[in-house]
Amino acid sequence: MFASVATSTMTIRHVEMQSTLGRLAKTLRLGLAAHRQRQALHGLDDARLADIGLTAHAAMAEANRPFWDVPNSWRR
Repeated sequence: MFASVATSTMTIRHVEMQSTLGRLAKTLRLGLAAHRQRQALHGLDDARLADIGLTAHAAMAEANRPFWDVPNSWRR
């Protein structure tokens, strides 16, 4: 038996909604991970920052970025 046009449209909308919610959840997870890392970076002293090649100013700038601003390489 074939699905009706209404049923197939509902199924497509359901899949699209899951896809949208999935992308939103992934973005949120990535954003929270970036936030945790930036807060850890904010807590490093000058000697530790020098070890990883950052200045206090650069670390503060990174730590102050919004949580949703994640690197594009993370989104793959």
